[in-house]
Amino acid sequence: METTELKEQLKKQIIEFLNLQSVSPADIKDDEPLFGEGLGLDSIDSIELIVLLNRVYGIVIEDPKEGRRILVDINTMADYIEKHRTK
Repeated sequence: METTELKEQLKKQIIEFLNLQSVSPADIKDDEPLFGEGLGLDSIDSIELIVLLNRVYGIVIEDPKEGRRILVDINTMADYIEKHRTK
């Protein structure tokens, strides 16, 4: 899968997994922060994203500091998935 496709897939998965009904994939910029002022996700959402990475891509994140480095934006998540996916 190309990086562009992975990023689009990630956006759709985030919207579906977090039930973000008022957000479309086009609303999420690749370099926009997912937390805080960007997409506005919170700590509960970060846990859900870690579960998503595990279920869909076989990536296990046990260290919260690692999770904070990975869940910055779509670009960072896609890069990490490409390097570490097992599914």
